[in-house]
Amino acid sequence: MVHQPEKAALRALLVRAAEAGAAVIRDGAARRHTLDWREKGPTDFVSEVDLGAEARILDVLHPALPGLTILAEETASTTPPEVANRGLTAVIDPLDGTTNFLHGVPEYAVSIALLQDGDPLASVVLAVPRAECFTAVRGAGAWLGDAPIRVSAISDPRRALIGTGFPFKDPADIAPYQAQMSRVMAGVAGVRRPGAASLDLASVACGRFDAFWENQLGAWDFAAGMLLVTEAGGLATTCEGAPLRPIGPSGVLAGNPAMHRWVGERIH
Repeated sequence: MVHQPEKAALRALLVRAAEAGAAVIRDGAARRHTLDWREKGPTDFVSEVDLGAEARILDVLHPALPGLTILAEETASTTPPEVANRGLTAVIDPLDGTTNFLHGVPEYAVSIALLQDGDPLASVVLAVPRAECFTAVRGAGAWLGDAPIRVSAISDPRRALIGTGFPFKDPADIAPYQAQMSRVMAGVAGVRRPGAASLDLASVACGRFDAFWENQLGAWDFAAGMLLVTEAGGLATTCEGAPLRPIGPSGVLAGNPAMHRWVGERIH
């Protein structure tokens, strides 16, 4: 059984782990043109920086939480969902936005969530280029640095800015997504696709985006961000509006209550 520290200590532990991963990423960014990277799948890349950042994160978490179950993007195949659904589990994306990072686009992050029996308990999303640290603790709120954050109060779609993620693995997903996009774009002030889902969800949590949707994400893409959104007063569900469980792939719809409902209606 994993000893569970107090929630404030968990938050501090996750920040420390994220900073350890971010140090590897910053070093890699300084030598980006010499990095070794390969395809995991069509348009899905991994680099030595992803792997190094994950190792440094685990170096921080394992001593503090011995026996912790790990569900991490680069080692996910070692953890079946039924194991991640029991006890204390860390869900880790050591470098969310790898394609951005490899091309020098400054939109990438370290994302870590701790789950208790499959439900988010504490999380951190560290935007590395901006040094912005978003954190949340279940039942205690969400923060950017030390400042509490809340979702936006915008309820008029014509004033709303919506985040999204494009389908990039299966060409068959493009046409249905384009239909969703056309219905959303017709009614809002703008739509943005930065390319790192954890940061998109952080943007919902702090009110930069009024809602966000993506039709297929891995658990490590949204586990940390979904807690940011809910602790900031928003909703985070599947794209169909069902409860969201961060132990496997899922579509994600998040937003302030009004815009969550509006986008949900448009994408269906």
